[in-house]
Amino acid sequence: MAGLSDIEWTDATWNPVSGCRIISSGCTNCYAMRMAARLQAMGHENYIGTTRKSGNRHVWTGKVHLNDAVLKTPLTWRKPRLVFVNSMSDLFQDNIPFEFVEKVWAVMAASPIHTFQVLTKQPERMLEFLQQRKKLPLHNVWLGTSVEDQAVTYRIRDLAKCTAAVRFISFEPLIGSVGLVDLKKIHWAIVGGESGPKSRPISNVWVEEIYEQCETHNVAFFFKQWGGANKKKTGREFRGKTWDHMPEPVFA
Repeated sequence: MAGLSDIEWTDATWNPVSGCRIISSGCTNCYAMRMAARLQAMGHENYIGTTRKSGNRHVWTGKVHLNDAVLKTPLTWRKPRLVFVNSMSDLFQDNIPFEFVEKVWAVMAASPIHTFQVLTKQPERMLEFLQQRKKLPLHNVWLGTSVEDQAVTYRIRDLAKCTAAVRFISFEPLIGSVGLVDLKKIHWAIVGGESGPKSRPISNVWVEEIYEQCETHNVAFFFKQWGGANKKKTGREFRGKTWDHMPEPVFA
């Protein structure tokens, strides 16, 4: 699956991997997990076996598909795009070999007109890959990690060790306070509440504490949504306005 996206902070998605696993509490109501279950039911070959029924919902099985057929898709896009890599998965899962990740990196290197946003819940593996790779980092690749509450703020430490044009954190779904975090080496923060019928509530206090820390460390602040059962109704305004700040790439 690849193409234009309605995600507010990107232009397009590209999924060279499909299938994932539940790794922390932020995964509980994962939209990609629900969508993968529907695609599997429709017989989409890239999603066969990726989910199973558990009670009244579908969950990841941990099975992944390495989708070589879509690897070169970004090379066919002629106009520059912001590209969210693996919106339906996580490129740095334990069972994805670094040899395949290198193939993804090669396509990104061959697509300098595009900017690629790589988001993972396992930044320690991303750091390991970069250290083993021993090549110059790519100027058109942004690296990020997901932090849903204070229990997983340790991910920021591994992300901060990754050399990238932009390092970013997705505080989405924000399901708890993150407390005081080290944003000194972070360029961009995306904040958003969980959406959908079983979404967990977000607190304005949690958003405020992230916003204030972004202000202190000059981190671009992007507020995606309040979420809830009807995210269009709750909207995207924070402090009376919409926050769509994007980072200025500073390679470091």
